[in-house]
Amino acid sequence: MRARAVFAALLLLVTCVACGSGSVSPGDSLVKRARDGDHLTVGIRFDQPGLSQRTVDGRFVGFDVDVAKFVAGELGVDPAHITWHETTPATRESDLTSGSVDLVVATYSITDKRKQLVSFAGPYFVTGQDLLVRLTSPDITGPESLNGRRLCSVTGSTPAQQVRDKFAQAVQLVEYPRYPDCVTALLAGQVDAVTTDAVILAGYVAQDPELLRVVGHPFSTERYGVGLRKGDTDGQHAVDDAIRKMVADGEWLRSLQANIGPSNYPLPKPPEITEQ
Repeated sequence: MRARAVFAALLLLVTCVACGSGSVSPGDSLVKRARDGDHLTVGIRFDQPGLSQRTVDGRFVGFDVDVAKFVAGELGVDPAHITWHETTPATRESDLTSGSVDLVVATYSITDKRKQLVSFAGPYFVTGQDLLVRLTSPDITGPESLNGRRLCSVTGSTPAQQVRDKFAQAVQLVEYPRYPDCVTALLAGQVDAVTTDAVILAGYVAQDPELLRVVGHPFSTERYGVGLRKGDTDGQHAVDDAIRKMVADGEWLRSLQANIGPSNYPLPKPPEITEQ
């Protein structure tokens, strides 16, 4: 009996030593988690054409996906070792604070309110809020045209409310869980416009160019950042360096040309990365 107990204790010791050599904890920097764990869980959208979309055969494609892969590679994690986690505007902060993901690359605009809960690296892209409408609605020329009309956006996001607060107090707001639901409602005539960032809307135009158009008059500035856990300055600096290298190597522009270019969306210059 005693020999069996000694053997069990030795086995437990060996197991703990083996596990400890690559163990990571939720409080560790992104850099340490990538290095010691050789794995990252990345929060992305699964439903944004051109940016981050899960294809019917299970692949993940788009500009945000390419940014996430490049960042992971610079941190020493092979893309094959990434777990893709679906995040939404309503869950991005909680996904980070709960430890469900290591970072978020999901058209995540940097705002002071969000920085109270999470940290950001970047920005890696700058766009602006715009409107998606049917080609048969030439009279919708901007947010001021929406009084008395139905405007769709996604639950948990703020763009539609901003339109009502600043431009069209009589607009009727409609919310759906996902942007594809808004686009379906737009095509069916159930809403008159969809609002979010122009680059997101451009992806839907690329799918139905004979039916849809982006109005083309942005009325905000949205700076997309990589979301990290609050206070992870080592992670911020490492991701900033990775974004700079992606731009310098030409991979940033090549990804945009491949994923967003077909929509004829005017590709911007790389943004200046600033301390967040």
